[in-house]
Amino acid sequence: MATYTYLTKDAGGNRHEGEIRADSVDIAAQKLSQNNQMVISIKEVDTTFDFLGPFIDEVSLSVEKIRNRIPLSNIVFFTRQLSTMYSAGLTLERAIKALAHEEKHPKLKKVLTQVGDNIRKGMSLSEALQRHPGVFNTLYIALAKAGEVSGNLDKILEDLATYLENLEDTRRKVKSALTYPIFMVFFLIGMLTIMFLWIIPKFSAVYSQLGSELPAATQLLVQYSKWMSVHALSILFVTIIIVIVTWLVSKTRRGGYLLDSVKLKFPVFGNLIVQSILNKFTKTLGILLGAGVSVLESMNLLKKVVQNRVFEKSIEEAAEYIRDGFNISTALRRTEIFPSILLQLTTTGEETGELDKLLNHAADYYFKQVNSLVDRMTTLIEPLLILAVGAVIAVMVVVTYLPVFSLGRALQSGL
Repeated sequence: MATYTYLTKDAGGNRHEGEIRADSVDIAAQKLSQNNQMVISIKEVDTTFDFLGPFIDEVSLSVEKIRNRIPLSNIVFFTRQLSTMYSAGLTLERAIKALAHEEKHPKLKKVLTQVGDNIRKGMSLSEALQRHPGVFNTLYIALAKAGEVSGNLDKILEDLATYLENLEDTRRKVKSALTYPIFMVFFLIGMLTIMFLWIIPKFSAVYSQLGSELPAATQLLVQYSKWMSVHALSILFVTIIIVIVTWLVSKTRRGGYLLDSVKLKFPVFGNLIVQSILNKFTKTLGILLGAGVSVLESMNLLKKVVQNRVFEKSIEEAAEYIRDGFNISTALRRTEIFPSILLQLTTTGEETGELDKLLNHAADYYFKQVNSLVDRMTTLIEPLLILAVGAVIAVMVVVTYLPVFSLGRALQSGL
C-alpha cells in the first residue's frame, strides 16, 4: 500500500492538502471523491530513502527522554494537582506556577516553570506542553487539547491522572516479573566470568605444577578460560557494539517490527507483553473517545502509545478500514491480531453507544490478567532460575575439582 499526497477542493471552494494511503492512484482518487471533494492533484510519495528522517526523529526523541527522564509518579501527581486547582477556580498560569514552586524534582521543576512562562505569554496549555516532548507524550498533549476545545479540561486531566496511575501499575507489574529473571541471568554471567578469569586460572597453575594429566572436561574448561582471558576486552567491546547496534536497529521501522515480533513470540513473557499492550490500548482508546477525540485521530494517537511495531502496524490497518467506512470492531477484527473478547466488547459498545465505558471494563480485565500472569510467573520462574543457576555453578565446581579427586585416588593407590 503506497502513500500519496493530494490537493483537493470542497464544495465551498476551500483547498485541502494531506496524505492518503491506497493500493493505487485510482483507489486514492476514489476515496477522496467519496468525501465530496474535487481532486486537483495527487501523486505518490517516494519513500525509498525516507527512512532516515523518521529514524533520526526516533533517536532524537529517545535521547530527549533519557536526558529529561522524570518518574511517571511525579507526572501523575502534577496532573492530579493541576486538575484539582483548575477546577477550584485558579488560572492555569497560577496553578502551574504554584506547582513548579513546590516541585522537588529539579528537571520537572524547570519544565513546569517554562510551561508557566509560555502560558503567560499567551500559549494554550497543549501548546506549552508540546515544547517538552521528552516529558509529556503525544497522548498527554492531545488530551489537554481535547479538554481545551470541549471546556472540560479539569475532568479530562483527572481522567488522565487515573489513566497514568493505571499505566504505572501495569508497568510496575511487568517490571517486577522481568526484573528477577534478568537479575539472575546477569548474576550467572557475572559468576561465570569470575570463574573463567580468576578462579580457574589459579587452579590451572596448581595443576600444571603437579604434572598430572587433567580429565577431558577440566582440560576443556582450562582452554576456554585461557581463550577468554586473552579476548576479554574484545568480548566486552563486541557486546557493547551489539547492544548499541540493536538499539539503533530497534529505532528503524523494519528492525523495530522484527524485534517486537520476537518479543511477542517469546515463551511466557510474550503473553505478558501482549496483555500489557491490550490493557494500554483499551484504556487509552476509552479515554480518547470519552474525551470527544475523533476515531481516526484516536487511532493515530494509539500508534504512538502501544510502543510495539506489530500492534502499531495493525492499528494503521484498522485506521484505513475505518476510513473506508467500516466500524471499529470490524476494522479491528480484520487485522487478525486482537482477541475475540475485545472484539465482542467493542461490538457491544458500538451497539449500545457506550463504547468508552466497555473499553474501560476491558482495560480492567487485561489489568487483572497482567496481575495474574505476574503472580504465576513469580511463583514458577523464581525456583526454576535458582535451580538453574545452582546447577551451572555446581557443574563448574565439580569439573574444576575433578583433578583433585583423581590425585586423591592416585595417592591412595600408591600407598
